[in-house]
Amino acid sequence: MTSEQTKTFDLSASFKAYDVRGIVGESITTEIVEAVGAAFVDVLDLAGETVLVGGDMRPSSPEFSRAFANGAATRGANVQLLDLISTDELYYACGSLNAAGATFTASHNPAEYNGIKMAKAGAVPISSETGLKEIQAAAEAYLNAGTIPGDVPRGLISVRDVLKDYAEYLRSLVDLSGSRPLKVVVDAGNGMAGMTTPAVLGDTLLPKLPLEIIPLYFELDGSFPNHPANPLEPENLRDLQAAVIAHGADVGLAFDGDADRCFVIDEKGQPVSPSAVTGMVARREIARAKASGEDTPTIIHNLLTSRAVPELVASEGGRAFRTRVGHSFIKAVMAAEGAIFGGEHSAHFYFRDFWNADTGMLAAMHVLAALGEQDGPLSELGREYEPYRSSGEINSEIEDKAAAVERVRVDFHTEDVEVDYLDGSTFIAADGSYWFNLRPSNTEPFLRLNVEAVDQETMERVRDRVLALVRS
Repeated sequence: MTSEQTKTFDLSASFKAYDVRGIVGESITTEIVEAVGAAFVDVLDLAGETVLVGGDMRPSSPEFSRAFANGAATRGANVQLLDLISTDELYYACGSLNAAGATFTASHNPAEYNGIKMAKAGAVPISSETGLKEIQAAAEAYLNAGTIPGDVPRGLISVRDVLKDYAEYLRSLVDLSGSRPLKVVVDAGNGMAGMTTPAVLGDTLLPKLPLEIIPLYFELDGSFPNHPANPLEPENLRDLQAAVIAHGADVGLAFDGDADRCFVIDEKGQPVSPSAVTGMVARREIARAKASGEDTPTIIHNLLTSRAVPELVASEGGRAFRTRVGHSFIKAVMAAEGAIFGGEHSAHFYFRDFWNADTGMLAAMHVLAALGEQDGPLSELGREYEPYRSSGEINSEIEDKAAAVERVRVDFHTEDVEVDYLDGSTFIAADGSYWFNLRPSNTEPFLRLNVEAVDQETMERVRDRVLALVRS
């Protein structure tokens, strides 16, 4: 720290609604991270308690983990360094060990970024409403004072490896040992799935499964030399799609940088939508819950998920609960509603048996199990869960987003369309032929459009009409 107290720290550039994220050396530094570690312990009253700290493969993660651990230990917490972990490994550790924790990751963001995802004991998420703002304020106070007081007994720092326990736990939730043999291409994008996939689906730590894993970019490299670790962007799936076809594989899996999201490719190289994956997993989880005595298991889905999901849930005897977009909302609603599973259009999948947290690996295992217990190809299986045609998310750069939405509302006013305002504006045709949602971004000048319809022609007609109004 500098001796002269001319610098005032303001961490609002890196403290977001649900996590901390910034550019390494600018808005996130070892000095800042150490103060955040101390503040984490103070705000959550963790002196004398265990705090878990890990990080992804980004070059700055090990140094940041040690700095956070030092700040936390200075304020009296006993830190267990988990070293290299995926984000869902942190959730596993926080849940199974009932301890608060933090992991250093910037998920799918470019190499120059890093960040912190934090959780309370039991993997309960921390957001700006549940402690993140207080952690920011306490960290700023330490930084501006120029010191972190060591007026409590210093905690111990030790090392713990949870990878095998995490892999065993996931295998206990989905038994793949009886699957027909499957050839699986996995694109880890040089992210943490390069470490977790061999542990969970391979035989490096546990007995071999009837899976042939073909690795793509398993080398842990936070500079992302092959493509960005963001499978939401179609161009980042091209290598996986080509490899699935070249190897004659049954399925392809793509993970983001911290491996908490998973995207699925069928044997023809075509994406299986996250809504279809949600339906596939929901059917399996409803059956499992009913077998253990639950009458009407609850499935959470956000409002951009295909309406095929609530229809399937109802047909399987479950209860569908619709929520707004965003993982903190989903996790809160999962807990409040006692839901067994939740899915989002962005390929975040949440499980009650995983402390209501999201895990891409567990969702992938469910897809492999569903595929492996029947003889048909994934393209046929996926079609069962995708009866409608979707536009995907289309962004329009609009300064006056409210005026654009109003133009659409006025134009559709003459038709038999219901509008709800759960998250943005969702227009639902009374005859069931289509629905679309317009949702303003909170952080960028974008208006986001999602359209779904009974057929391609209707979807394109509605899509083009809405875009013309929005962009006029």
